[in-house]
Amino acid sequence: MHLLVVPWDVNPEIFRIGSFAVRWYGLLFASSFLFGYIILARIFRNENLSDALLDKLTVYVAIGTIVGARLGHCLFYEPGYYLSHPGEILKIWHGGLASHGAGIGIILSIWLFGRNAKRDFTWTIERVAIVVALSGFFIRMGNLMNSEIYGVETTLPWGFVFLRNGETAPKHPTQIYEALTYLFIFLLLLWIYWRKKGAYIQGTLISLTCILIFSSRFLIEFLKEDQVAFEAGMKLNMGQILSIPFVIMGFVWLWYSIRKKKISYVAK
Repeated sequence: MHLLVVPWDVNPEIFRIGSFAVRWYGLLFASSFLFGYIILARIFRNENLSDALLDKLTVYVAIGTIVGARLGHCLFYEPGYYLSHPGEILKIWHGGLASHGAGIGIILSIWLFGRNAKRDFTWTIERVAIVVALSGFFIRMGNLMNSEIYGVETTLPWGFVFLRNGETAPKHPTQIYEALTYLFIFLLLLWIYWRKKGAYIQGTLISLTCILIFSSRFLIEFLKEDQVAFEAGMKLNMGQILSIPFVIMGFVWLWYSIRKKKISYVAK
């Protein structure tokens, strides 16, 4: 018998009017863009860049995030179903977003933005990387409010019993583990940027983002329940397999950046 557990039975809906419902996940997802915009606006002002440029970047990244996250879920986790029912891909309100897909979508959207706005790719993606880590915090808290993507059974005193899913045993609240990790990474990246007001070795922020976010994701996945049936019996699940290329890319990018030693921004 587990005496020290957290019974979790939070309603994922904040309120409902008829068929229209406002959900915690949606609010937290939107908050990630709002706070990300506020932080980037301050960074852009530090570098004497216009709000119009930031607005354009925000549109590119928002589209890349949503499209990439949706396609990532459909193609990485349930390709058989969605390729047989392509119309379901558009029904994003039914749920199903993948962070690895979002990462790929963000990279592609920043590349397109750079071509259109004539901005350096590494310069752009590093500033976005800072707020991506914060977005990860908000999204995982949204997963907690939805009682989804949690861990295997635990005897630790902070285990959560997800009552809405019919659970009776405490499980690892892996949403909180990830959320706090991403919050720490965000604060670290922000500190590196502001320590010398943007004068750091270009490439280190995106490198650390890839290494820290996806290494932590890889490790925490060992505590999670399988998200889809085909992961049963796999030594590494899909989330871990998809994390490995990002970690490798991060180390390669870090090595190249340190070797090149290009300063990202020097105040004029």
